[in-house]
Amino acid sequence: MVFALTGRHHLNVGLMALALLSLSGCGSMVSGARVTADSACAQLTDTGSLAVGSDLPGDPGAPEPASGYRARNLVSAKSYMVVSANPYASMAGCEVLKRGGSAVDAAVAMQMVLGLVEPQSSGLGGGGFMLHYDAKTRKIASYDGRETAPAAATSDYLRTISDTNTSPPLPVLAAPESGASFNLLRQSGRSIGTPGVVRMLELAYKDHGSLPWQDLFTSAVALASDGFLISGRLATAIEGSKTLLQTDPEAAAYFLNDDGTARALGSVIRNPAYASTLKQLASGGANALYTGPIAENIVKKIKMTRGGKPDFAITPGLTELSDLANYQAKRRDPVCTTYRNYWVCGMGAPSSGGIAVAQTLGMLENFYLADHKPTGLDINGGKPSVTGVHLVSEAERLAYADRNRYLADTDFVALPGGSPAALLNKDYLRSRASLIDFSRSMGTAVPGKFSSTATASSVAEGKGTTHMSIVDKRGNVVVMTSTIESGMGSFRMTDGFLLNNQLTDFSVQASDASGPIANSVAANKRPRSSMAPTLVFKMNPDGSMGDFLMGTGSPGGATIIQYVLKTLVGVLDWGLNAQQATSMVDFGATNSATTQVGGEHPNVNASAPAGGLAGGNDTLVTGLRALGHAVSVNAQSSGISTIVKTSANVLEGGADPRREGIVLGDTFRP
Repeated sequence: MVFALTGRHHLNVGLMALALLSLSGCGSMVSGARVTADSACAQLTDTGSLAVGSDLPGDPGAPEPASGYRARNLVSAKSYMVVSANPYASMAGCEVLKRGGSAVDAAVAMQMVLGLVEPQSSGLGGGGFMLHYDAKTRKIASYDGRETAPAAATSDYLRTISDTNTSPPLPVLAAPESGASFNLLRQSGRSIGTPGVVRMLELAYKDHGSLPWQDLFTSAVALASDGFLISGRLATAIEGSKTLLQTDPEAAAYFLNDDGTARALGSVIRNPAYASTLKQLASGGANALYTGPIAENIVKKIKMTRGGKPDFAITPGLTELSDLANYQAKRRDPVCTTYRNYWVCGMGAPSSGGIAVAQTLGMLENFYLADHKPTGLDINGGKPSVTGVHLVSEAERLAYADRNRYLADTDFVALPGGSPAALLNKDYLRSRASLIDFSRSMGTAVPGKFSSTATASSVAEGKGTTHMSIVDKRGNVVVMTSTIESGMGSFRMTDGFLLNNQLTDFSVQASDASGPIANSVAANKRPRSSMAPTLVFKMNPDGSMGDFLMGTGSPGGATIIQYVLKTLVGVLDWGLNAQQATSMVDFGATNSATTQVGGEHPNVNASAPAGGLAGGNDTLVTGLRALGHAVSVNAQSSGISTIVKTSANVLEGGADPRREGIVLGDTFRP
């Protein structure tokens, strides 16, 4: 692994990540820079291979200003592959696989790096979901590392300061459930849930780990100790949050300069506190975070009562050390369903992603989507058709309607019928599909009728999330989505990592005029999520689940479901390769009149004609509007990571051109 920096950075960081270099076993000096001796864990170029951190032109680790879209080519590998949202994380995972590590081993190493180089999106202070496919046993396991509300939480935890003080948690300036309230509530200690990702990774490692646990932290420790270059997305996140980061002195000291300005793109940032935390996790396991000094520091930050410049009152959270000590990651049953000639498996509740994706596919199964492929196919996925986008978006509206009403933590609120079966029943989904009109958008959908009395909640979801897809040498697969909720989470930092604001995914209200809200707060309850790590398998002639075909997932808050669905449809219905499906225009709808069409995409014309609406010069947009869609062409911020195994047993990877991630593995030119 290479992290050498040259004089163009005006810094002498020659010792950066030497420990990583000694572990990687690949590399030679060429013109003062290190490059890999083969293509393993390096990007192939016209002149050879290029390693992350080589500091050569085209180095995928070289920071560039965040851009809306940067076209990417398909990557092929022989036996192992990783895709993540950051080059350093992909490199760390690839090196683990190269040494014979398992997919779970790589996931641990990658998450430790992501929490450092992409702290605005995920980290030790957050949670996540993972699906694992064991190639030997052909079994799928799912792991729930979602954050939990404290044991002292009541149904009014996010709505009032206490039973006797019914004022809203401070700071707050807006009505509950509004976007402003969401952003202000996250500054209160009430927004912070008990982190779950470390416990989840440890649980998965106990089941499927291969290399020594302590070896999986080496890359992240070296980067944290020696420093790394601030990327475009991180620089943008710091700049956008610089005022709110001053809520917490530790966060301000790390992300901001002494004068309060944001640390700049390309500057070196070191995190010795994070390195220390990782060393404790490496030697002591997850207990190092859930008990002892680190746990004590987490609780102290949750219980802050003042912060900011000038300082203001903050309502503390009610988390205690016992909440951390008692936290348990859980093995859950995956949600699997058939779609045409495939099996599709996702995450069950408290994630809504698996069921919502499966429901949407179950409705789309009633239409011949192959007739509505994108046109002008190119490396960016071509131009989606009006009918294709219409059908997918309408099916999503119906699925989101059910999601909003019925899905929550099933340890507290039962699904209709007690399992996903009722919501995924083929006859039920056929009846839902019959509500789709080819000639007109429904605007908003009504949920299906079941005996459950739970009612909908309109909760905003943050987009501080990341995703990784991994295949190891043995054919084992991991798809994992992790998050701290909003960008920069709660803005509170301890021991080198940010704490989440995950509890804002709960409904503030416990009930409305229609009855109790399924996704309301309760003690030890996990908030509903839209994360949707997804595995796809071929179907055997007898209808059983066959060989692994595809793994994908994305960040994006409530729109994650849309990003995953367009990628699945792209591969399964429209025959796109992994990169084309990942790159394709982001489109879809929640249960609202607005249909999203990503205007950042080069195949979408987001300009406005004189006196007209944005997108009025684009045939896709105008075609959808003619069908009654209220179309937004706002830029989308997906971070899709996709791996597809071809019929020739070649791994093909796609990294989202809207983020900084890359595909690495034992790559070759087919």
